[in-house]
Amino acid sequence: MTASYLRAAFADSVDVTVVESRRIGTIGVGEATFSTVRHFFDYLGLSEADWMPECNATYKLAVRLENWRAPGTYFYHPFERMRVVDGVPLTDWWQKVGETDRFDQDCFLIPWLCDAKASPRYLDHRLFEQDFDEDPGRPLYRTTLAEQNTQFPYAYHFDASLLADFLCRYAVERGVRRVVDDVVDVRLDERGWIDRLVTREHGDLTGDLYVDCSGFRSRLLGEALEEPFVSFQDALPNDRAVALRVPVDTAVTGIRPCTTATAQDAGWIWTIPLYDRIGTGYVYSGEYCEPEEAERTLRDFVGPAAADLEANHIRMRIGRSERAWVNNCVGIGLSAGFVEPLQSTGIFLIQHAIEQLVRYFPGTDRDPVLRGTYNVSVARAIEGVREFLILHYRGAARADNDYWRDAKKRKVPDDMAMRLEQWQSKLPDNDTTYPYYHAFEPYSYVCMALGLGGLPLRHPPALDLVDSRAARAELARVRAQARKLVDTLPGQAEYLAELR
Repeated sequence: MTASYLRAAFADSVDVTVVESRRIGTIGVGEATFSTVRHFFDYLGLSEADWMPECNATYKLAVRLENWRAPGTYFYHPFERMRVVDGVPLTDWWQKVGETDRFDQDCFLIPWLCDAKASPRYLDHRLFEQDFDEDPGRPLYRTTLAEQNTQFPYAYHFDASLLADFLCRYAVERGVRRVVDDVVDVRLDERGWIDRLVTREHGDLTGDLYVDCSGFRSRLLGEALEEPFVSFQDALPNDRAVALRVPVDTAVTGIRPCTTATAQDAGWIWTIPLYDRIGTGYVYSGEYCEPEEAERTLRDFVGPAAADLEANHIRMRIGRSERAWVNNCVGIGLSAGFVEPLQSTGIFLIQHAIEQLVRYFPGTDRDPVLRGTYNVSVARAIEGVREFLILHYRGAARADNDYWRDAKKRKVPDDMAMRLEQWQSKLPDNDTTYPYYHAFEPYSYVCMALGLGGLPLRHPPALDLVDSRAARAELARVRAQARKLVDTLPGQAEYLAELR
């Protein structure tokens, strides 16, 4: 991702070399994304038809959270902003006049599409939300996260290994040099900056800037430069995962356009539908569950289709490097930081870091202000994601064992503790959510607060003094529009077959 983007941004002005080992594979299970990822593909000049079929990609309109409130319950966190009636968010009105216990179905369209396994596009490729229809007469231009001034209604699932292969070809075709070799040593100069990489077969490799994409090992940033690591384990419980790749005939089963996170006794299980298989894995805490037990739980969850499939066990390093950019080295991805994949933020944090690197790319003067500003931006983004994920455990009504009870007792940042108290009197809004960019908008916090069921909430007292007829009409309009979409949109499997 980094090499492709740097080449797209700077063309021949910057020489880019990727060094990767044949012996060290990618984790390859982080297949779900956030809606902002469309800007990455836009920037590279790639249409969905260019890359989706080759990477077995599908659409993701939401995250479906099952059993977080109680066994048998579920709700959606959709890529869909809140409607507003008379200056008040529809969810606030729903607290007062809602006629069902499903805020997501009453206030949003996307949960209906997910339940129906619908495509977000018609067979003629129009989006279901006309506001986002592409204008074929508009000249193409590259967009970044900074231009995400609307909530695009979907993200993607894809086979991460296939996408890596696709981007490798993309990058090499555009002039990126690829060196397949093992780095056996990292040499520093007298200042403590990286002087060169020593490889097994290609000798010394030198550069002006080194980007560490070596994963949890953090070969350059953590090992060579010894940058301290700030653990988030005191706030987030999970540090392990076990994953399976499950073949499936989606022409028969259909493809639900969402990631599913199903709460378990010591964590949660992800379900990610691709075009040809299901990616699934159990994210859990090693303090409450052994790897063998976690694998059994995952296989039981999948059922007979899990027989004879190879399981991939992963140790996760949860937290961030104190600084992501140190001297002439920038850590991107797991080498710089990671929070558990509960809301598919891993690839978002990669994309955000790449965009910030382009924004603050160094000149010959190595201006330390650029490094410092980059580090603040990256740290704030990952800490914001941490806060949003803490809400899942603090806000979940589930408390049926020590894992779930203890998760609610973990450390909460001081500012977040104040915000949790505010939300009990008024649902989250711009004034009472994490103030720095981290991709999640206030409506996402609202969905969690209402769906998880563990926070005492009430509607704003002011609504007792206001006529609610317009709000009731809007709630009815949501349901009518949703039913019409379900009746007219094709299934996702049908649409993707057409795209292919």
